[in-house]
Amino acid sequence: MADHIASTAQDASPQTATAQASVELSDAAVRRIARILSSEPAGTSLRISVEGGGCSGFQYKYDLVTEQEEGDIVLARDGASVLVDPVSLQYMEGAVIDFVDDLMGQSFQIRNPLATAGCGCGTSFAI
Repeated sequence: MADHIASTAQDASPQTATAQASVELSDAAVRRIARILSSEPAGTSLRISVEGGGCSGFQYKYDLVTEQEEGDIVLARDGASVLVDPVSLQYMEGAVIDFVDDLMGQSFQIRNPLATAGCGCGTSFAI
C-alpha cells in the first residue's frame, strides 16, 4: 500500500501539504530508502528528479542530498525521506515510487500515470 505523506519546503522549513499528495511511496520503497539513508549522514534525503534525455525523452535521476531546495515536496515516513522539486513534480503527478527485488535485479521503479511510453531500462519515459 502506498502512502500519501508530503510537505513542501519553503524558507528552509517544511510545511505540511494537503492530504492529496501527488506522488506516493510504496512500503517496499520506504523500507529500501530508509535502509540506504541509515548509512548516510543525518539529514540526508533521496532526491528524485526528471531530466530531459534517455531513449524516450525524459529520465528519472536519483541523488542523495543533504539540502532541501525551496518548493521541494518532501515525502517522509519511517526513516525514509524523498525530495521532489516542483518542476519534476509536473511530470510525476500521481506517480508511485516503488522498489522491486526480483530475478532481474533490484531497482527503484516509478509507476507514472502521465507516461505514454517507456523503455526497457525503466528510467526513461515519454509524455
